[in-house]
Amino acid sequence: MDEPADPPPEHQPELPLPFPELTGDQPLLPARMINEFAYCPRLAYLEWVQGEWADSGDTVDGRRVHRRVDRKSGKPPAPDEEMETFHARSVELSSNRLGLIGKLDLLESDGEGGVTPVDYKRGKRPHVARGAYEPERIQLCVQGMLLEDHGYRCERGLLYFAGSRERVHVEFDDELREATTRAITGLRSMADAGQIPPPLEDSPKCPRCSLVGICLPDEVNFLQRGESSPRPLSVQRDEALPLYVQSHSAKVARKGEELIVSVKDEVVQKARIIDVSQLVLMGNVYVTAPTLTELMRREIPISWHSYGGWFIGHTQGVGHKNVELRTAQYAASFEGWRCLQIAKSLVEAKILNSRTMLRRNWRGEGEPRELLALMRQDARNVRKARSLEELLGIEGTAAARYFGVFGQLIKPDSDRESFTFDFARRRRRPPPDPVNALLSYAYSVLGRSFSVALSAVGFDPYRGFYHQPRYGRPALALDMMEPFRPLIAESAVLSAINNGEVRPTDFITAADACNLTPDGRKRFLGTIERRLNQEITHPLFGYRVSYRRVLELQGRLLGRHLQGELDQLPGFTTR
Repeated sequence: MDEPADPPPEHQPELPLPFPELTGDQPLLPARMINEFAYCPRLAYLEWVQGEWADSGDTVDGRRVHRRVDRKSGKPPAPDEEMETFHARSVELSSNRLGLIGKLDLLESDGEGGVTPVDYKRGKRPHVARGAYEPERIQLCVQGMLLEDHGYRCERGLLYFAGSRERVHVEFDDELREATTRAITGLRSMADAGQIPPPLEDSPKCPRCSLVGICLPDEVNFLQRGESSPRPLSVQRDEALPLYVQSHSAKVARKGEELIVSVKDEVVQKARIIDVSQLVLMGNVYVTAPTLTELMRREIPISWHSYGGWFIGHTQGVGHKNVELRTAQYAASFEGWRCLQIAKSLVEAKILNSRTMLRRNWRGEGEPRELLALMRQDARNVRKARSLEELLGIEGTAAARYFGVFGQLIKPDSDRESFTFDFARRRRRPPPDPVNALLSYAYSVLGRSFSVALSAVGFDPYRGFYHQPRYGRPALALDMMEPFRPLIAESAVLSAINNGEVRPTDFITAADACNLTPDGRKRFLGTIERRLNQEITHPLFGYRVSYRRVLELQGRLLGRHLQGELDQLPGFTTR
């Protein structure tokens, strides 16, 4: 006869491993990161390990709420002193034993010989069973553990919700302490493993997250499984625009919250700093040191160009902290098969987009069906390429077909007879005719835009996969801009010519070189910026997004590919 089964064992709490004492240069975990880990492990990894950050309305409002408690005031008594009534703001504590560091918004006596930490929250008190969500309770418990490690008696804490002006008492019971210990251990283990957690699936947490445009949860899940189209989470509209300064001997200075552009001590332009996404300097332009400091502090890049528009470089702050991304970039750039895989995606998209430009803008006699069929075959041949050299030959063949008929895309008009295009004379430096001059200038602006976008994501723009690294050449920016040459640069050239935005008088020809005049350059820059700001329906994700945002989005998708979340870099092709 079978013996009766044993009754199910009662729940036994986990026995946490003791925290090893931190030594050397191991960083202490910020207390707020324990909150982020409990809320979303991927968010904690992005912020703590990869150094990502982005503001939202909630984070800005949160700083406003914390303005008072962030001002240090008062001093807590020593643990062995008599605890009288006291209030101390912005109290910073750390513990090598726990491996934690935290800043307490407010610390006050509990009236029973102990202390009570008070943590400020921007919103209203949630109507849940324990008065607050677990991540907030865990963050408060972390503060209590720090206080106890410094010898204080701390049995409870308070959450103050500024939106409803309510306090919620949180008891540091065994269950909460166990959950807090698991969160601390989990965050430390995740950081040591160096593997980003998967994104949440269709979570209500994502839409309000400030890092949703960096995390790309729906986009990554869609590309991995293709089950449902992403919600338009990463498409927040940025109203800031580049500020171009090209007047000879112009000066850019800062006055309060404005940038002041002056020529010979006469103010010619003012712009609010909040409305400036980047400062673009053309030729001999002077920027004051305080202005440079403020722009770097606000992570607003300054790009430097020659007077003719050639991109020289850009100035930024300390740079992006995501060393993991650059490590993955460098490692992949030395693997031939990875370089070929990425280059194939870029070149195939470029050929298909060039084909689309021909189909949309053809003004020649009849339809170029044979040419379109040949370019479709070129795109198919890309997938069969076995080396970068073979791929370069396929790209060259497709480019010869495309530029060989580029003049057929220009609107015929007797006033535009000067806009000649001879592919046999296609040269970058110097461009021999007006169309070549416009193309070269547009490529320079697009290259600068991609260099800035890739730097903001965390890449090194000078280490690429298709273009080989050379002194002063942003190889990765040149790689990533390949699919966008037809869609942005060449499209802007055709718009400027066909719509009469530039005229033959906007060019200067000397010897064998043709360049834009200052007025012509200004109008053409307006055409390019409008194209970058134009919103389109993303061919993969289905939501509306501007080309300017697409540049950053493609950079982030490349990062997801290099770090193993996506099997391949998705190409960007329009219909």
